[in-house]
Amino acid sequence: GERGPRERRGARAGGEAAAPGAGGPSRPAMAEGPQGGADVPLLQGASPEGPPAPRWKLLGRGLGWLRGEGPPREGAPPRKEFGGGGGVLLIMAFSHVLPYYLLGCLEQNHGRPLGPATFAKRLPRILWHARPTGFSVCVYLGFILVEGVLAAVMPGVVVKGRPIPPDGRQLSYLCNGLTCWYFSLVLVTVLHFSRLLPLSSIVENYGALLTTAVLFADAVSVALYVAPLAAGSATRMTGNPLYDFFMGAALNPRLGPVDLKMFAEIRVSWMLLFLLTLSAFKENLEHGGSCKWNLSLVLIAHGLYTNACMKGEELIPMTWDIFHEKFGFMLIFWNLAGVPFVYCFPSLYIAGNPQQVLSSPWYSGALLAVLLAAYYVWDTANSQKNRFRAQQMGLPLRGVWAFPQLPWGTLRDPKWLDTASGSKLLISGWWGMARKIHYTSDFVMSMVWALACGFGSPLPYVYPVFFLVMITHRVVRDEARCKQKYGSDWERYKAAVPHLFIPGVF
Repeated sequence: GERGPRERRGARAGGEAAAPGAGGPSRPAMAEGPQGGADVPLLQGASPEGPPAPRWKLLGRGLGWLRGEGPPREGAPPRKEFGGGGGVLLIMAFSHVLPYYLLGCLEQNHGRPLGPATFAKRLPRILWHARPTGFSVCVYLGFILVEGVLAAVMPGVVVKGRPIPPDGRQLSYLCNGLTCWYFSLVLVTVLHFSRLLPLSSIVENYGALLTTAVLFADAVSVALYVAPLAAGSATRMTGNPLYDFFMGAALNPRLGPVDLKMFAEIRVSWMLLFLLTLSAFKENLEHGGSCKWNLSLVLIAHGLYTNACMKGEELIPMTWDIFHEKFGFMLIFWNLAGVPFVYCFPSLYIAGNPQQVLSSPWYSGALLAVLLAAYYVWDTANSQKNRFRAQQMGLPLRGVWAFPQLPWGTLRDPKWLDTASGSKLLISGWWGMARKIHYTSDFVMSMVWALACGFGSPLPYVYPVFFLVMITHRVVRDEARCKQKYGSDWERYKAAVPHLFIPGVF
């Protein structure tokens, strides 16, 4: 029978645990349950939503007046997200304008904002200078091809995903992110020193590479919308073509052994972001290195984030993105183009505007200390939760050799609350201090990215401000859903962990 809530200590391998996926975000809202719940195994050493980013999914939430009408079909979402067809149209337009607006600000206004009229007037020139070239096509598509081959052949661990309705089938995933990541770093080093592909040439062709990525992402979005429709395998369609194109028609499209959705979210987005920042760093060194301290800081930040995604890849098949989210324009565009080419703005701003940046080893050193402290909390908090879940499910703790392994990443004597739903809510370690402490540390890291740029322009601060709005929205949503799911057990959990973001404060 069902057990009432009670405190338990001493997690042991093989102990009872709720079935993975009992809960359910979207990117970035994958964590459907509370931080310590066993509902959705999350990424070890990375964001609880899987690789950080794309945080664009909040856009359109407030356009409720544009929602589709009519009752949902059985098993369909209760309502259209993002304001339905009208909302997603605005998001798709914004997604195409934003990268070129940032590019125009960088190239024509020293990274400072351009007025709408000025930007509209200069847009044709911006687009012309950012047209694809033979170099951009070869480099971008070559990167996709090489990483795709590596994803198919490099050694790794094979894990099963969550059962997929309606037949409960489980897909297998070859999780070899770390070996591909390390091999790619060696390959990039060889290409650079052999002069076949100097690192600085990447950022020097940023505009052309951006447009190549945008066009490729659009083409993939169309192909993966049309193909399932033609094959009769489209999933959870609403009947609104615009909305369905945005959300996707295919759930788990594959090319051989490679899951295209997981490949785009992990390999393309974050690895390409790191390479763009690395290229900006190298170019700055070639021009005197006046901002080497600031760029070193951003490079470390992006390197740690990318590495965390790779070392925790085997936990991603159980996340909401892979299990439930369809692979449509939203995920395709932002993972193939948006995340790498928008999130690298701090790197390009610093490299292109050294006179506006506070370049001091002391300033960068102070920010580095903040970054590492925040990363420690973020990495170990997620590690505590994921290893607790693995222990409860009787799974081996794979990947413990991956760098870095930090103290307090595993709770030796965890404490939890049992609930009537069967989930176990972790209330010790970082999760006994604050219910959303991983959001706090993630936000602090995003602020470090911006602060590394100094205070000469507000544009580097767009990302952390947007992230703050997003996590505030998500907390409200999660609190409501968890209260509905856990009932009185949720109140007991909140009494055990009363603080939300900052231990002992808030």
